[in-house]
Amino acid sequence: MSLTLVAPQTEAPAPALAPREQEALRHIAAGCTYLQTARNMGLSKHTVDAYLRRIRAKLGANTTAELTRLAISLGM
Repeated sequence: MSLTLVAPQTEAPAPALAPREQEALRHIAAGCTYLQTARNMGLSKHTVDAYLRRIRAKLGANTTAELTRLAISLGM
């Protein structure tokens, strides 16, 4: 039996986020709640929720912690 070394897989480039999605992600990654993010952006919390659902789908994230990690890795 032989072992083969395989290079670790790098993450694929993230799909493009719309400017308002990027702004919402920055707020959430900075520790703001949905309501705080909505107030800062002049939106309803439901709109922020919709943005974050789209971001999760695009980036394949399931939790806020994953979103924060991805935001940091994207330099946000």
